[in-house]
Amino acid sequence: MTRGPGCRMAGRVLIASGLLGWALAGQAQWLAQPEVIAAASQEDPAEVTGVVFHDRSSDGRYQADEPGVEGVLVSNGLDVVATDSDGRYRLPVRPDMNLTVVQPSGWQVPVDARQVPQFFHVHKRDGSPARFRYGGLPAAGPAPAEVNFPLRPSDVGDAFRCAAIGDTQPYSHMEVSYVRDSTVTDLLATGDDGWDCLIYLGDVVGDDLGLLDRLLEVGAVVGAPQWLVHGNHDYDFDATDDADSADSWRRIFGPEYYAFEMGQVLFVVLDNVIYPCGAEDMQQPGREFCGDPERPRYNGRISDQQMQWLANLLAHVPEDRLVVISTHIPMVSFTDPSSAQHQTDNTSELYALLAGRPALSLSGHTHTLENHSPGQSFDGWEAAVGVETLPFRHIVAGASSGSWWQGDFDIDGIPMSLQRLGAPKGVVDLRFDGADYRERYLAARLDPRRVQWLGFNTPRYRHWYTRILEWSLSDRDTRDPIPPYSINDLPDTRLPTRDDLTEGVWLTANVWIGSAETRVTATIGDGEPMAMTRTQPGEGEAVRMGAEWSDPFAAQRQLSVARYAYQSRSGEERNQGFEVFRGSRFGPAAPQPMRALADRNMHLWRLRLPEDLPFGVHRVRVETTDRFGERSVEFTTFEVREERPPWRWRQELWD
Repeated sequence: MTRGPGCRMAGRVLIASGLLGWALAGQAQWLAQPEVIAAASQEDPAEVTGVVFHDRSSDGRYQADEPGVEGVLVSNGLDVVATDSDGRYRLPVRPDMNLTVVQPSGWQVPVDARQVPQFFHVHKRDGSPARFRYGGLPAAGPAPAEVNFPLRPSDVGDAFRCAAIGDTQPYSHMEVSYVRDSTVTDLLATGDDGWDCLIYLGDVVGDDLGLLDRLLEVGAVVGAPQWLVHGNHDYDFDATDDADSADSWRRIFGPEYYAFEMGQVLFVVLDNVIYPCGAEDMQQPGREFCGDPERPRYNGRISDQQMQWLANLLAHVPEDRLVVISTHIPMVSFTDPSSAQHQTDNTSELYALLAGRPALSLSGHTHTLENHSPGQSFDGWEAAVGVETLPFRHIVAGASSGSWWQGDFDIDGIPMSLQRLGAPKGVVDLRFDGADYRERYLAARLDPRRVQWLGFNTPRYRHWYTRILEWSLSDRDTRDPIPPYSINDLPDTRLPTRDDLTEGVWLTANVWIGSAETRVTATIGDGEPMAMTRTQPGEGEAVRMGAEWSDPFAAQRQLSVARYAYQSRSGEERNQGFEVFRGSRFGPAAPQPMRALADRNMHLWRLRLPEDLPFGVHRVRVETTDRFGERSVEFTTFEVREERPPWRWRQELWD
């Protein structure tokens, strides 16, 4: 599809500014687009044809001396065919289709100046049915007679590296800048290794598709192709049919579902956000919210058309190829295990399609980091989506926006925005080698070697936590505008008394991407290592919530946020307090708790401290071993005292 002159000018600027990122990635970048040849008639041809070719001239145009590439998969969004020995394909024309080529292993498709892969031609004969806020799709007229897809050999082999980026979700240009200064800066800081692909797992923007171009331009400096998943904050809210809800997305980025290969991996991007949901969704219990025409809602489901496309695609794919399914809404979720909306209705059908194949599920949506091992189970999954245990690994990749850019500012001037399970914002680093992979979490603006943080859950902490939470859940119109406690009211959690130990003090380790295979031990002083226990083993139990099961490290930063109180005498009205979401105002007011809290956790380990610990200062060594045998060690200290000493300046000694 063509772009206006404004986009081309922006691309020229980006080319100049992006050279550093491209050099860091160490890949040959190539700007071109598929060659589209218009039909001679105003009537749709029955078929569209073309050539997938080795673009030796690097101009995107097929020339007689350029050989076709055999065996490349091409699709019209439903049918999938492989090119013949001359690189030719032939597909039925559909009035609304994404004509796509599956980038084959050993080859690369070109990119545009935003590092968006150019593997597609979007065709919607009649265009969007109405004028959409963000433009929709113009009427395309008759389908082209021919679309030729250029390829060039790639230097990416069986070993490569991709970043899985959940929910960047900026609602404003201010928040695009936060993405630039955290996620993008961290991706650039990886040094000579570089990245071979970036996969954004939906909610790439926050309801404003006008931000998408700038976000992509910012991300382009990393120098890796940017593959995007369509999320529930990326659609056209003014669409009245799901078939039209991704129209503006398709114009600005490209297809809402597609596939590409790298090494021994097939990446499959699916759009499992149905908007507006309706009668088909309501066939399953708990989806009554889909029946209100006055308040259109979305639902998590993979459309029948995509399921058929995927079945057609997999028929061409060797069964030993690793299949990475990327969606926005998770197949299943620890955070919302009973939810009808926030998991995927036909997950079991997807499992049936993938049966016998090595597979991995990547998703975003919940603003949580969840590493679900094969065989894992949580109460609620079976009733909600018909899944009891997992056949392969599922990673909910967290959010690079954390908890929607909330929280106090960190040392870099970016909202700390700890996620709902207490992990920092960041991205998942995936290293592939053949059909194997290793996952690691890169926390935003933190030492990349750090994998966890430690806390102490004391009786005073639990009381403090519970009182603030009770206040936050009470009637806003009648409660005291000032919370019962702030962070200043929480006694030092690393200084328990003997009575505290008797009542119960737990050392906690929030291992951000910890899984069922993770092992955590704690050694106090010169003692023997003691195994810490995972609070949610994933053996079919329900979610455990509340102060006892929370992450004290994260909750202390989430329950008393000073950013609410920021105000000025001469500043603009909208600069008082802060805005997130769709311009929602928070403050100016006394420090308040965030709206998202680490009140539950599937990657929290804990150890109850012995009641008979001697008085004095104790050193703790916490060692975490991940499922690959990699170890990480962190030290902390705590004190045991007969009674808690005075906490403030002892003025009485000076009176």
